[in-house]
Amino acid sequence: MKRFLETINVRELLQPLAQMILFSLGSGAVLSVIVILLALLLDQTAAGQFLLERNKVTILTYTLVNLPQVVLDGLTIGFVYAAIALGYTMVYGVLEFINFAHSEIFAVGAFVGVEFLILLKSFEIIPATSLFMSYLWLIAAILAAMFVAGLLAVSVERIAYRPLRGAPRLVPLISAIGVSFFLQDAIRLIESLTTGQFHRIIPSFGNFDERLVFSKIALGASTIELGIQVKSIIVIVAAMLMLIGLNYLVNATKVGRAIRAVAQDRSTASLMGIDVNRIISLTFLIGGTLGGAAGVLYALKFTRIDPFVGFFPGLKAFTAAVLGGIGNLTGALLGGIVLGMLETFAGAYMSAFTMGAAGAEYKDIFAFSILILVLIFRPHGLMGENVTQKA
Repeated sequence: MKRFLETINVRELLQPLAQMILFSLGSGAVLSVIVILLALLLDQTAAGQFLLERNKVTILTYTLVNLPQVVLDGLTIGFVYAAIALGYTMVYGVLEFINFAHSEIFAVGAFVGVEFLILLKSFEIIPATSLFMSYLWLIAAILAAMFVAGLLAVSVERIAYRPLRGAPRLVPLISAIGVSFFLQDAIRLIESLTTGQFHRIIPSFGNFDERLVFSKIALGASTIELGIQVKSIIVIVAAMLMLIGLNYLVNATKVGRAIRAVAQDRSTASLMGIDVNRIISLTFLIGGTLGGAAGVLYALKFTRIDPFVGFFPGLKAFTAAVLGGIGNLTGALLGGIVLGMLETFAGAYMSAFTMGAAGAEYKDIFAFSILILVLIFRPHGLMGENVTQKA
């Protein structure tokens, strides 16, 4: 045991944790300052008067009171995006190829986990179980989703991508889009044959829906509870563990060195004795397992899934990967947190700042506007490196 502990690179374990804390605090602080300044500017305008008449509070008070809850919600969805974005980042880092089928692998993981829990409910194993067993069953559902999604990702690479590896880049990209549509319809077909339902709801069990209230704040005639659901804490902790584990695997193990070698130069890595095909398959396996776990976490957070559940989260995760720097693990983390924060802040304050003319349904405008600006002024992303195309 002592020898095992001596081989652990503590720096590689603590560095991503420090980065998570730094990115979370930094993005939350920057966006908080921006919305507070906007509230100060709008306080004496028509928007401020509108909110004062409707809620009996100033727009600045409304902003400050809701701010802690908005930050917590933004972190939750941000870590979900970051966990999904890791799949895009892993594949692109090795093959310089966007695996658009990753969103459907995420959806398959969500369905496997949810159907596993529904099966347990049909046998009356849940919710009639202890709190400890509830967490064990949730972990079992995540592991099942990781297993199936990982095998599916490896199969997709072997069947749809490997034969096209030497083709122009547009060809495997089109193949990835085809695999994406195929998996969507495959999920619909399997669900129609087995359950007859396209929309599945994760069973309620354990204390996952319980809300931990930190404080209650009076806001005009109403009261706002500052708190976080247990399942949101689970999502954040699980995503953090996946990010830390992946970072350690890539940067502090022999397998990770092989992955980085193949990413840098496949031909030279092959000459040095590395089995390139095996490493690429392993990369898809890792990305798929992370996507499967993220699918179950997403289902736990939002409760309802359907065969197209992977489209928008996958699109957002791809956006997060590009925003942070596609191919950069730290960039995927940063991009996910920033995108989640942007969405949540826009959804929470847009209605108040526009007198109800624009609500949370327009939150994507801000998120993708920021992406466009980043790509204009920093095309390789916030943390990506500007590299030249290899011959």
